[in-house]
Amino acid sequence: MTALQLRGKTINKVVLLELDQIEPNPAQPRLLFSQEELQSLAQSIAENGLPQPLTVRKVNGRYELISGERRLRALRLAGMKAAPCIVVSTTDEQSAVYALLENIQRADLNFFEEALALKKLMCEWGISQQELGARLGKAQPTIANKLRLLKFTDETQRLILNSNISERQARCLLNLPEEEVPAAVAQIQKQGMNTAQTEHYVQALLEQKEEEDKPKKKYYPIVKDVRVFLNTINKAITVMNASGIAASTCKIEKEDCIEYVVKIPIAN
Repeated sequence: MTALQLRGKTINKVVLLELDQIEPNPAQPRLLFSQEELQSLAQSIAENGLPQPLTVRKVNGRYELISGERRLRALRLAGMKAAPCIVVSTTDEQSAVYALLENIQRADLNFFEEALALKKLMCEWGISQQELGARLGKAQPTIANKLRLLKFTDETQRLILNSNISERQARCLLNLPEEEVPAAVAQIQKQGMNTAQTEHYVQALLEQKEEEDKPKKKYYPIVKDVRVFLNTINKAITVMNASGIAASTCKIEKEDCIEYVVKIPIAN
């Protein structure tokens, strides 16, 4: 057994623990692990040893993993029975934060996993976006933008991840109705759009939809003088007379209107 020291003071212990003694972190934010990457890490560990100890804490006589889930899985794949571990004293909340921080710093989380982990921390520990941002060293708007990604359904999230859409592109897609996202993703992928191009593309879709949704205005000709209508009637009567139809009109001007009677004889 060894110890890490700072100015002569022991701060954390490094111990060799059997892997069977280590339980997973219930707050582990990472959900997906590449089997190929784990196999590669397992081979490296078998040949060169573990590059960095696992971090654990003691809970009810056993050890709970704080960070190093990927390394722990690789150790088991490599057939190892024990591993060096740094034992720290921490609360449940701090353990969850440490696990999230390690995954973020190592870029091990996809952006949906990160957003879900942030939401879980806020809900379980009753902290605000601003408080969470302060603990993680991130601005509150950054936290808010990441949480917005959870508006997508699980199916849409999988589609976006499988299409290699970036986080910023995914946030652009939030502006579209979700049923339109698959077609947009296919187009983005087909044309190899970057973030700026995606923004322009989504904006064009929104403008097109806004134009299509506008109510179609009916056209009514504006006629300021009623004599135009009367002239039209008179011309029609003239044409009928020239064709041999003895049509006639009778105009009666009243106080509130003009009464116009047109008589067209029925041929026997």
